[in-house]
Amino acid sequence: MNRLAMLPLDQTNRVENSPREVEAFVQLFNEVPVRDLVRNLTVAVETFEIAGRSFPLTLNDRSEAPNCYICCPSSAYIDYAIDETRNFVSSPLLQKTMRMLIGLCAPLVRMSGLDHQVQVNNWLYSTNPVPLLDRNAVAAMRDDLTARFPDRAVFIRSLNEIADPSTIAALKAEGFRMLAARQIYIFAGDGSAMTNDMKRDRKRLPTTPFEQVGNGDFTEADYARAEALYRMLYLDKYTPLNPHYTARYIGETHRRGILQLAGLRRPGGELVAVAALSQNGRTLTQPIVGYDTGLPVSEGLYRMMMALAQDHAMAHSLFFNMSAGAAAFKRLRGAVATVEYNAVYAAHLPRRQRMAVRIME
Repeated sequence: MNRLAMLPLDQTNRVENSPREVEAFVQLFNEVPVRDLVRNLTVAVETFEIAGRSFPLTLNDRSEAPNCYICCPSSAYIDYAIDETRNFVSSPLLQKTMRMLIGLCAPLVRMSGLDHQVQVNNWLYSTNPVPLLDRNAVAAMRDDLTARFPDRAVFIRSLNEIADPSTIAALKAEGFRMLAARQIYIFAGDGSAMTNDMKRDRKRLPTTPFEQVGNGDFTEADYARAEALYRMLYLDKYTPLNPHYTARYIGETHRRGILQLAGLRRPGGELVAVAALSQNGRTLTQPIVGYDTGLPVSEGLYRMMMALAQDHAMAHSLFFNMSAGAAAFKRLRGAVATVEYNAVYAAHLPRRQRMAVRIME
């Protein structure tokens, strides 16, 4: 049987948004300057409560663009998309054509005004699982936010039809539009049989020369090294447009219980790989992954860090949103592809912006 078919997706505790964790997150971003936590981000963060639910709420102004894509749709749909064309360097004509098409869409994205936004449930990760919302909750949220912020688009990221069919239906019924964002991969940690690749990955862990580092074993020096490892992979190897999480951010979120950490280190020495896990109710995400890209690929560092995360999901029967990228790798490890959407409410905005959002949909 398909892993995902066995998982109760729309249970209310699939994503909880614990008020304690929401408050800890909001407090962090109001106590510490944002750029000390995420170097390439400008944002204001507050708590939003509606229909018995608690959410982190972010505010961004159009004047802040270009900004990190987690708070700036023009960066996500234009800058990030252009940067992704580097993957087609072996086909210059295709690369040039794609860049031209993205450039043609840029005026439409800017016309939408979505960079001037209030974003609900923004934990400032690339993937932010959304609690179950019914029509009454959506209507109350929409009415409250459009009254308080009449010139801003209302934005919710990280929705998909596997995890959020009821919430998406409720949002559409209350006037939200769904903008496709990217393809992501979902793994159901339901105890199903492991794939052959998963089995091979786990054979590495007992034989690797590196030591496993548990959540309670991280030191101040490890936080700095974790930032360096994340930077090697997500900023240097992938793109500098990704969130630049700092050592301060990693340490603060770990100490405050917002993120759990796992890693591998040289015996008695420094970290060579790190992962940060976020468990929200029965849903798991992995906001930070990093490893020493100077070491041979044959060491299997990325494979082992992903294996540790999947093992955590299976041990606790969690719904694991593995986010985007590494498509073949994730499919071979039991993940299922689906499209992720951004929900946008713009019906209260000027006609020009409404039309742009409608065309983008």
